[in-house]
Amino acid sequence: MLKPGATIGILGGGQLGRMMAMSAAQLGYRCHIFAPEADSVAAEVSAQFTNASWHDREALTGFASSCDVVTYEFENVPVEPLSAIPADMLAPGTRALEIAQDRVSEKRFVEELGGSPAPFAVVDHDADLADAIERVGTPGILKTRRDGYDGKGQWSIASAHEADGVRVPASGSVYEGKVSFECEFSVILVRGFDGEVRFWDSTRNRHDSGILAHCELPAPAIVGEQVEAARALAQKIAEALEYVGVLTCEFFATANGPVFNEMAPRVHNSGHWTIEGALTSQFENHIRAIAGLPLGDTASVSETIVMDNLIGASALDVATHLSDPTAHLHLYGKAEAREGRKMGHITRVG
Repeated sequence: MLKPGATIGILGGGQLGRMMAMSAAQLGYRCHIFAPEADSVAAEVSAQFTNASWHDREALTGFASSCDVVTYEFENVPVEPLSAIPADMLAPGTRALEIAQDRVSEKRFVEELGGSPAPFAVVDHDADLADAIERVGTPGILKTRRDGYDGKGQWSIASAHEADGVRVPASGSVYEGKVSFECEFSVILVRGFDGEVRFWDSTRNRHDSGILAHCELPAPAIVGEQVEAARALAQKIAEALEYVGVLTCEFFATANGPVFNEMAPRVHNSGHWTIEGALTSQFENHIRAIAGLPLGDTASVSETIVMDNLIGASALDVATHLSDPTAHLHLYGKAEAREGRKMGHITRVG
């Protein structure tokens, strides 16, 4: 159990790290951010900031020496350089990163645990794509094996003819059959060092151009019918990884049961509503878990909760947002409101 005043290291400098650091401060901890970008919204609210390359082993070693535990705010931190940090300081461990960073490894891992991802085929070279489409069928989505997020690195393919001329990245891809589903939902859990697991309610998630736009409770009835099976799989994943902290698994609710989409070994955008909408937010419980503290109650405070992402320039119309007395506004401190960039979110409870 970390004593108040201890330092929590966070790898990554974005808004998830920012919100974790704010929860850590509430519990009496200091945070030290490590990020390759000089402009870090997480560093703005933290006690220390190391701005260095992921591959700067000396900088990582110095960073680790100042911390009592180290965690991640996003899953694409290169794994190999993390050997500079003692393994017992990392929560969760690097195995979760290794699996989440490779879509093929992730799908095979989930299948081994009894889960059902969308039908898929590995596409390592241009010549593999036609065979993958023949085996999986169309329509489908070609995705990079690594580094894709918010719809990036993905190409919809409606027919075999549309695949003509498509070039497969050197790092390889995976071709997935499109799933017919009623809605999308997340299972977000927190697991402590002692193995205790708690779940938040699952919201219905809506996306716009591959970017999460809206989460809502209550979710449709089909989510309630399938959430138990989805939670069971998510817990198996957490236990197989000996995971500590918040873990998110995304699912499609289909006529044949929950279909696994992907996992994120971190706090997640679809859980931002928990700041006002749950007795203990995902950010606070992540800090509690990695600090060895008792986990907080994850119950929702209302049956009706919605969260809307603020994307692009419209996010900065603060007066309009705050004219709604039900709006809990969170802006992430980003200076430039680019198209498609997550600038903040609003939660409404009740």
